[in-house]
Amino acid sequence: MARDLLHVVMFPWLAFGHMIPFFQLAIALAKAGIQVSFISTPKNIQRLPSIPSELEPLLQFVKFQLPFVDGLPRGAEATVDITMEENQFLKKSYDLLEIQFKKFITCQPVDWIIQDFAAYWAAEIAEELSIPQIMFSVFSTAVLAFFGPPVSIGKTVKVHWTTPESLTMPPKWITFPSTVAFRQHEANAFFAQAFQTNESGIPDSDRGAKVLQASKALVVRSCKEYEGDYLNVAKKIYLQPVIPIGLLPPLPQLKKSDNNEIESSAEVFKWLDHQKDKSVVYVGFGSEVKLDREQVYEIAIGLELANLPFLWALRKPMWAVNENDALPSGFRSRTAHLGMVLLGWAPQLDILAHPSVGGSMFHSGWGSIIETLQHGHILVVLPLVIDQGLNARLLVEKGLAIEVEKSDDGTFNGEDIAKALRKAMVNEESESLRFRANEMRAVFSNQELHYEVYMSKFVQYLKA
Repeated sequence: MARDLLHVVMFPWLAFGHMIPFFQLAIALAKAGIQVSFISTPKNIQRLPSIPSELEPLLQFVKFQLPFVDGLPRGAEATVDITMEENQFLKKSYDLLEIQFKKFITCQPVDWIIQDFAAYWAAEIAEELSIPQIMFSVFSTAVLAFFGPPVSIGKTVKVHWTTPESLTMPPKWITFPSTVAFRQHEANAFFAQAFQTNESGIPDSDRGAKVLQASKALVVRSCKEYEGDYLNVAKKIYLQPVIPIGLLPPLPQLKKSDNNEIESSAEVFKWLDHQKDKSVVYVGFGSEVKLDREQVYEIAIGLELANLPFLWALRKPMWAVNENDALPSGFRSRTAHLGMVLLGWAPQLDILAHPSVGGSMFHSGWGSIIETLQHGHILVVLPLVIDQGLNARLLVEKGLAIEVEKSDDGTFNGEDIAKALRKAMVNEESESLRFRANEMRAVFSNQELHYEVYMSKFVQYLKA
């Protein structure tokens, strides 16, 4: 490895909502002439996009073998392979990568480690070896501003989040009007996941705290043009520099596809070509959300009731015996005149870019927001896990989305889905939503802003 180049080691958590933005950042750094080693497991590396051939001298994948632990299904190497309840066993296995990690960074010169929230032990190793590190958060800055730094705000405020109820209102350090807070059912689930000890022996909040405290800076996938108020709060309250690197809007699709996927995609685009401009709602809930049978069936009922053209990308649920079992009986035949269901992998970036797609119903994960708003689509949001509720509130606050109404326990029905879809796509609210979405399109699709301005400043920081 040539020592006239900086060498950055990148180490994301084993979820594709984390690995993909880390990979996008790795590509951007390699394009800036920085040597990058991207650590993950063999199966995950196989599923990640290919490294562009011109960047292969600068960007390398480093394979760590994931140790087996009781409770983790055989062959599972990412959260997409398991249930939400099994994540704790994946973290337990991930923690056993410590020996491989230390061996790798000890055997060669490393200038920076850019890592995720999870590997607190990697932060300790880096400190021991005097390697500076950066925490890269894949969450929106509004989410980070909401939570604040993990130990204290300034010198007086200790840990603020003591109960699930405390998560249901904006914290006092957000001094402007804000609706960014959890609903009670979201707060209950998030509090248990983030603040309580699990099978791995350490809560997620403690993992993030240890990594952040060991880091020289907190890097955020953000820009002031979208969430400037929240970025200002984060810069004020966090004890480390908070550096926005832009939104990393996706570059052309690089995913490895097999022939069956290509064949099914051709059928999808043939169908889209026959639809009216901006008429189709794309429905997709990503890789991390595991919809149960009742949720899938209610979404199906809602699409049928809404009576709008739709394209639904649905991963075959773990509970489904086969593809026919994944949907209500007769749903496909009854809605064949309206839309399509694509079971399995979908070329989401290409679908979102198609001129007939005008709206998107999804979980409001931060990565999907970026992918969708770069095309100026109307948004219908149905947040389900982790940070998604906070992202949804901000989108609604900004006049960019309609949120599906839910009961106090977090359940929803087909009527709620249909009402939200029609409100967004054909009722009088749709005009203002479309206008705001087009305004944001200019920001979210601006490659020059995100890569030439924000990313360039971050590269300068690394080199300085």
